[in-house]
Amino acid sequence: MKLQVTDAASKWFEDEMNVGPDQPAAIRFYGKLYGKTKVHEGFSVGLARELQPHSFGVKFEKNGVTYYIEEGDLWFFKGYDLNVDYDPKIDENNVQYDWKENGELD
Repeated sequence: MKLQVTDAASKWFEDEMNVGPDQPAAIRFYGKLYGKTKVHEGFSVGLARELQPHSFGVKFEKNGVTYYIEEGDLWFFKGYDLNVDYDPKIDENNVQYDWKENGELD
């Protein structure tokens, strides 16, 4: 699986979650109970600011920030790549998640 964060989303995380080259922290994505995504009913994508990330299943680095999914949370993203974007016209308070099938079902 691939994890990518657009420039717009990276800027949103820097501004809203105080991460960046001068603010050492990482952003973790995970599946959480309740809500829905384009591919899951009853689950949504959670995110957390972590000071000491560990157990990288997948990671992506941009502007000095590590974005990642822990090994134990990969089940939630199985078969998909995740692109994290931000568009204030859609929702000025949240990032958006674009799921793309990647054929990796095992």
